[in-house]
Parts: sequence; C-alpha cells; structure tokens
Amino acid sequence: MERLQKVIANSGYTSRRKAEELIINNHVCVNGEVVNTLGYKVNDNDIITIDGITITKNTNYEYYLLNKPREVICSVSDEVGRKCVVDFIKTKTRIYPVGRLDYDTTGLIILTNDGNLANILMHPKNKVYKTYIAKINGILNEEDFKCLRKGIMIDKRILKIDHFKVKSIDKEKNTSLVEVTIHEGRNHIVRKLFESLHYDVLKLTRSKYANLTLDNLKSGEYRELSSSEVRELYKLG
Repeated sequence: MERLQKVIANSGYTSRRKAEELIINNHVCVNGEVVNTLGYKVNDNDIITIDGITITKNTNYEYYLLNKPREVICSVSDEVGRKCVVDFIKTKTRIYPVGRLDYDTTGLIILTNDGNLANILMHPKNKVYKTYIAKINGILNEEDFKCLRKGIMIDKRILKIDHFKVKSIDKEKNTSLVEVTIHEGRNHIVRKLFESLHYDVLKLTRSKYANLTLDNLKSGEYRELSSSEVRELYKLG
C-alpha cells in the first residue's frame, strides 16, 4: 500500500506537491469514488483517475536540463498563452518542471516525469543547494556583508546564505554582479533578499542546481541528464 499522492507522482502525471493539490480539490477518484484526503493509501489493483483520465504506473523516466529564457513561465500550460518551459523540450512524454523560476528569471531548470526525484529535490529537509547570479543596482558595503554572513529575516523567517561572493563591480554604472548560494526554495527569495538590503535586482539567473550546471547551454537550449547525474541527484534524498 502506498500513499495516493506518491503513486500519482510516480506515474509521471505531475509532481507530488501538485498531486496533493489535485487530491484536496476533489480532482482525484479511486475506483470511481472521489478521494480528497491526503495520506489515503492505494494498492496496485486500485484504479486511479484524475479528471477522468486513468493514470498508469510509469517506469520510463525522462530527465532534462533547460536554460530557461526570460519571459517564460515554469508550467506545463498557460491560460493566456505565454511560453512555457515544456514548450522547449522535444518529447511526447508528459513532463513538468521541478520547482520554479520567476517569469523574468533565467537559467537552470530541471524537467522530468519522475515524481520521486522531483520530491527529493524540492523537499526542504534535503537542503538542495541552488546558486544564482544577480545583477543589482548598487555596490554592497561592509554592513551588507555582515547581514549576508549572519542571515537575513525575510517574511518572518531567517534566510541563511550558504555562500556569496561579488563577481564584479561597475562603478561607472553603479551595479554589481553577486553570486549567492542558498538551499531554500521560497517564492522570489533571491529578489526579496536583495530588496531587504535596499537593492533592486536588475537581472537574475540560476547557474547551478545541486551538482548540475548550465555548462555551455545557450538560452532556450536543453540536454538530457546522464544516468550518473540522475544517480547523484537521488543521493540527495
């Protein structure tokens, strides 16, 4: 017997977090009956449908790394027709992004139909590191450095910065490139970090996710993950 949301995620239909939302909002039936309780357990003989679509156990997983361009949303579809990250991947498999990047944030995003791996990467207890490069309108001072070393209160919770460094400074334009590594995944967290220090983020890109980097991928390009890369990601759980 396994939890319903885990079975849905393992099928490749969507992530475990999204599966939980579907259950709570009465989109999921087991053997023809609506189930809206998290923790409900099913076995191999149970028939699970989501909005009338029967899900099947999946054993063929696909893993992609995309260099997300600006003005693209991290979703499988968009009601107003904006470009989605899945639009860049040439596959007939139903894949979805692991986590999110803001509409105007560029960089590394993982897409897969492996619900187990998605859960490992997104679960807070695993503290998966993500590195961002932010262009800000200003030059950090010593007081800013102290705050970054100590941790910064954002939305009533302390954000611990695992690593940071100033990559470059343009005194003429009064801008800086700052590299920041964190293990949290709260919405807009990097932008909020610099806003708390009274800087605006002019550009933001994610350059690293766990052991993965963009390498030479251009904006909009993608590649499949190797089996060794997937094994390393699984070790994070």
